[in-house]
Amino acid sequence: MVRIGSGLSTSPDARVGAIEAATSAREGLGGERADLVAVFASGAHLAAPEATLEGVHEGLKPRHVIGCGAAGVLAGGREIEGGTAVAVWAAALGEGSAEPFHVIAEQGDDGVAISGAPDLDGAGAAILLADPSSFPTDPLLRELAVRAPGVPIMGGLSSAQTLEGAGALFYGEELLEAGAVGVRFEGVDILPCVSQGAAPIGPELAVTAAEGHVIHELAGRPALAKVREVVEALDEEERAMVGHGLLVGIVTDEPKPDYGRGDFLVRTLLGADPARETVAVGAMLRRGQIIRLHARDAASADRDLRESLDLRSRALGGPAAGALVFTCNGRGRAMFGHPDHDATALETSLPGAAAAGFFAAGEIGPVGGESYLHGFTATIAIFGA
Repeated sequence: MVRIGSGLSTSPDARVGAIEAATSAREGLGGERADLVAVFASGAHLAAPEATLEGVHEGLKPRHVIGCGAAGVLAGGREIEGGTAVAVWAAALGEGSAEPFHVIAEQGDDGVAISGAPDLDGAGAAILLADPSSFPTDPLLRELAVRAPGVPIMGGLSSAQTLEGAGALFYGEELLEAGAVGVRFEGVDILPCVSQGAAPIGPELAVTAAEGHVIHELAGRPALAKVREVVEALDEEERAMVGHGLLVGIVTDEPKPDYGRGDFLVRTLLGADPARETVAVGAMLRRGQIIRLHARDAASADRDLRESLDLRSRALGGPAAGALVFTCNGRGRAMFGHPDHDATALETSLPGAAAAGFFAAGEIGPVGGESYLHGFTATIAIFGA
């Protein structure tokens, strides 16, 4: 049986706050030792990260620890978007196992070489936390997709550094300044939930000519002309959503009769060339792919998250023991106009599940069977009991 607990502290003392949060998390373990602890720390904890680690180990005596610096953290239905806070998540995995790893990237004569990548063959899932200034996350995700297709990888990019301007990754009893840390799970029931916070608008369209990031034709017509046609046909509510920015959802998996939200990889519409009537998208495209325009606002992001969580809750077939949450630092109050949105949605959809996480500078999660780096997304790893 998997047991999970979480804790949150806003104490200005890094060590005291870590002990407080770790002690709260320990209460959910039923007396068992923590196999894995995840720590997300902001504010004064990044002035004394070693003290934070010391407090976590003192409070929990865990087998393994991973974590990172954050612009904001969440746990227990609360989101602390600024200031000093630490969120601690602890799991006793029963018959399952957690194997941590540290990945580094080094510049060589032939480009960037990545070492320490985990062997995910046979794994049920993995968590990845990366320092965005020192580690190229996209190449690692592509490599792992080839080596271990179908294994979901969830996580995020650290969104804060130490006061000295170095990376802040927690790994065991060490503070690491570069690379990425993570954990490989085996024998643990984990469901990925990726809410990209965007609503599909208009019809599905086939890419009939494309080169790299540039779409030349959609449904046999010049791409820009087709996009304009679709936008002009939208209703008033959908046009208001487009005012927040137009996005493109790309089907990355095998074709099927009907596509839902989870089938589209949402990417930014980078721009258009009126002379050539082309549009550029933040992803590589090829002829024959299906796309659909998307738009994002607070209402659609709220609806998408709740629907995604409810779907995973039903698929779990029983109670959730806990969840690790990686939400964009562009969400929170900035998107929803009030605090605690994602944390509250989790408590509503997964009652009793111990959740913790952080506001990331990029979120990692699977779409269409492959894991990608996202923006404005809430990615959640849901652990079954």
